[in-house]
Amino acid sequence: MRWSRTTLLALAVLLAWARPAAAQTLVFGSDASFPPMEFLDSGRNLAGFDIDLIKAAARAGGFAAVVKNIAWDSIFAGLGSGDYDAVLSAVTITEERKATMDFSVPYVNAGQVILTNRSLRGLTSLAQFAGRKVGAQIGTTGAIELARHRDLEIRSYDETGLAVEDLAAGRIDAVVLDAPTAASYVMQSDKYRSRLMIVGAPFTSEQFGIAVRKGNARTLELINKGLKIILKDGTVDRLTAKWLK
Repeated sequence: MRWSRTTLLALAVLLAWARPAAAQTLVFGSDASFPPMEFLDSGRNLAGFDIDLIKAAARAGGFAAVVKNIAWDSIFAGLGSGDYDAVLSAVTITEERKATMDFSVPYVNAGQVILTNRSLRGLTSLAQFAGRKVGAQIGTTGAIELARHRDLEIRSYDETGLAVEDLAAGRIDAVVLDAPTAASYVMQSDKYRSRLMIVGAPFTSEQFGIAVRKGNARTLELINKGLKIILKDGTVDRLTAKWLK
């Protein structure tokens, strides 16, 4: 059978309509220096909670994701100048930041948690540590929270690592610090993995979100679509168990 040129053109149009549209590619900036949220693995590949998160969100939301390693001191400037579509880098949602950028739905609470020795069982809240030695880095949210508990023996440190070292040595009973940092000691360090544990849930609210250029509604819509699906279907819970506990 011979087809007329008009018929062939019509068929080509129909096939083009039937063909699924190519997935939109979104480029994310991420500072790979904050394990376990984002870091470079032994093969120099991006890894961590945020990297797994955006892969899952992209599959669920119907877009393609590319993540670039960007230094923190220039990451928001790059977002503003359009070097990438969004910042995926353990960014805490704050009112100040909302004035200059838009945020996705929150995907994890990176609030303060209690890190203690595995030998100390049954204590899951600061109130239960009354009379015990609890440390935090000076000037952090953890130190502010400790100051609210006058019944604790508070120990202050210039660096969180020094507090964790004292904890592992048994010189103090607990350290208060943000959840991702606590997880980096428990999950990523051979030195501490078998000795320390995170107890209880975060007791402050410091929500992480993906930052998008102000007014970029389409990008925000795609990201939120994927995030909402994986927040609901248990994917984020599984990633939390893998990377943050």
